[in-house]
Amino acid sequence: MSRPSAVSERTRRALQELGLTEYETRAYITLVEKGPMTASELSEVAQVPYSKVYDILGSLKQKDFIIILHEGRPARYAAKSPATALEAVRLSMERRIKEREEVILSELMPIYEGRGERERPDIWILRGETSILEKIKEVATRSERELLIAAPILNKGLVDVIQPLAGMARTRGCEVRIMVTSVVDKELISRLANVASVRARGQMFGGGVIADSREVVIVFTGEGESADGLLAIWSDHPGLAKYARNYFDYLWNDASPV
Repeated sequence: MSRPSAVSERTRRALQELGLTEYETRAYITLVEKGPMTASELSEVAQVPYSKVYDILGSLKQKDFIIILHEGRPARYAAKSPATALEAVRLSMERRIKEREEVILSELMPIYEGRGERERPDIWILRGETSILEKIKEVATRSERELLIAAPILNKGLVDVIQPLAGMARTRGCEVRIMVTSVVDKELISRLANVASVRARGQMFGGGVIADSREVVIVFTGEGESADGLLAIWSDHPGLAKYARNYFDYLWNDASPV
């Protein structure tokens, strides 16, 4: 009898990546598709050697993928719900990770700290419009889920930079939000609204870009400051990026849609 074909190879590989062997995968999928079976029936339908079928069923039982139905002779075997089986896998993995984490940290952390090592997150200081814009482009290009932009000062040249970055991020599936001040030219806002959600507020103290709550460029602006005098910082420190995102959300919720 031929091997079941309703289930994709992608799903078969996923089960094997979670720890099932090729034969265990065949057996479990067959039970899901066909319902309870005896060992000999399963061996024939799933094309599992009869000499191995009891070992395979025992392993699947241990891994919480199947149950044994003892009514009648011979015993029959049934698949557990995929959701139930996967939850058992997840809990088992978490237990194994926790056990290994305790062993590793209890021995290696004292050694690491005894050497005086400390984590040193990257923080760069950026000076001048050119270097700041280049770093903003890098960060925006790396965004995968979310791109947040705060632009207190907005002119045509800056929109020419932001608009394609936002458009490409949206094409990748990112949520893109841009916050501007209410004094920005309406035509420029309209261009940005084509590629992002845009809101305006009365005032912003500085601006920048946040990508995936993972990287942040914070630009400091001042009255009458020249482009060459602009100052910014870039960091991939998770705490700073998260703080910047929370502050962006706070301002965004108080801003008006445009």
